[in-house]
Amino acid sequence: MSKIDIFHKGDERLLMSFARFEVFSKIAELGSFTKASQQLNMTQSAVSHAMTSLESEWGVLLINRDRRKGITLTEIGQKSLLHIREILNRMEHINQEIALVRNLEIGTIRIGTFASASSCLLPKILSEFQKKHSQIEFKFYEGSYEEITEWLNIGIIDIGFVVEMDSTSTFEIIPLIKDKMVVAFPRNHMLNYQEIINIQDLQKEPFIMPTGMYQRHIEALFKQENIHPTIRFEVHDCNTIANMVQEGLGITIGPELFLKTQPNVQLGTLNLTHWRHVALACPSVKEASPAVREFLAVAKKVFKSKN
Repeated sequence: MSKIDIFHKGDERLLMSFARFEVFSKIAELGSFTKASQQLNMTQSAVSHAMTSLESEWGVLLINRDRRKGITLTEIGQKSLLHIREILNRMEHINQEIALVRNLEIGTIRIGTFASASSCLLPKILSEFQKKHSQIEFKFYEGSYEEITEWLNIGIIDIGFVVEMDSTSTFEIIPLIKDKMVVAFPRNHMLNYQEIINIQDLQKEPFIMPTGMYQRHIEALFKQENIHPTIRFEVHDCNTIANMVQEGLGITIGPELFLKTQPNVQLGTLNLTHWRHVALACPSVKEASPAVREFLAVAKKVFKSKN
């Protein structure tokens, strides 16, 4: 997919600056000259030359190069990167706006997502979006809630799936679904015979506590009911937790959206209902690219029809 060239032949210096900005941004994102050269379809020597050329022109060191420690940004490198990413994002927006006028469709949408959103929400939106916008490209970045928020702040992603953004957040929020927290236990467990599970009964069971992600939701539930669970394991990865439950190593509490996709795990309803609210966050819908605005509109339409 090619971008529209909005420059003229006399603008080689400006074009070269944008090319070097893309190189710097990609090196910072991937932490590697080699990986950056592969993604940019450039030789490693060309990437190194572009970076050295930018540093030479500016008269500052942007990247620390250490064979043992790897690549890190200098203080001025970190500050410059924020502005460079903003410039690159603006150029992407300009290209897309011009494409709209010319009845062309170009652009890349960078989305931050977490495990259950990737498997259960994103495919529904993409399926609907690509019916009319098959030429738009996507880049997905999977991480924790905290990482997604950070990526939004520093401009690595355009939009991100989030859960219960705090009231002080400066992002615009597009609500999608309410996701119920449920109990997960192995097949043939005695909890399987209870229509409604009293949360007090969980104190007697070996508990697998998820770390990060939705840990705060579980801790809030236990605190609300003054419960002190018998925590046997603390695990970060959702799939690992599901496999441990399946093997009878303990029970857990988690979002129904993800747990219902696990074939060998039984789910039970708690006697008190606790929801997590999943949404899409965007720094500014008004200032977003045309492709991002359309993606958000499709997401709202898809989940409005399903709720």
